[in-house]
Amino acid sequence: MKNKPRISRLTAILTQLQAKKIVTATDLAAKYNVSVRTIYRDIRTLEASGIPVFTEEGKGYSLMEGYNLPPVMFSEEEANALITAEHLISKNKDKSLVENYQSAITKIKSVFRSSQKEKIDLLSERIAFRYNPKNEITSTNLAKIQSAITNFQLTQIAYNSIGGEFTKRVIEPFALYSTNENWLLVAYCRLRKNFRVFRIDYIESITLLHEHFPPHEMTLQEYFEECVKKISNTPDKPLT
Repeated sequence: MKNKPRISRLTAILTQLQAKKIVTATDLAAKYNVSVRTIYRDIRTLEASGIPVFTEEGKGYSLMEGYNLPPVMFSEEEANALITAEHLISKNKDKSLVENYQSAITKIKSVFRSSQKEKIDLLSERIAFRYNPKNEITSTNLAKIQSAITNFQLTQIAYNSIGGEFTKRVIEPFALYSTNENWLLVAYCRLRKNFRVFRIDYIESITLLHEHFPPHEMTLQEYFEECVKKISNTPDKPLT
């Protein structure tokens, strides 16, 4: 990204602080192509203007809990990207994702300027994604699974495997990824005593339990790397 004028960068940093719980000076410096020392000065400028920025030693910066910023103004390009994403997500096969995004985008559209609304209405009429043409819905559980992941909540599922085996399992949801238009859940399966991958459209029922589990000390990328090692050693071993 090219170096932004300072006023634009300050506004962008403020937006980042509003959007994330913690923002580091290193990440901001890389994002806006400036030095870390410049970010330090920018943060001091925001603090001097009355913005309640908290510094957490060794972690980064955050806004005071409960502090509300004025409505965000979107550029034309940002508004167009949101409308494009709306059409993309409307073709997703999980009902909960479609409904939650539609609710969110309606709230976002409320802050668009009148001139923007006319343009996005026009653009919306002229965008189409041709996959999933029948708007097929195969699952409704994505929102529940996302909640279980972020709250480290133990979950019980009734699952039909690809091979047709029906089981009831207690799992520790870890991560989600999408491939070939299908959502896949990575979770620690207490039945198999190992990590497994579940297609969420094969989950017949799902119950979020009251019990919580300790976070797994592993990133999704590390999980993928471990899978590659296992597959290379035992190529015929099933994932579920």
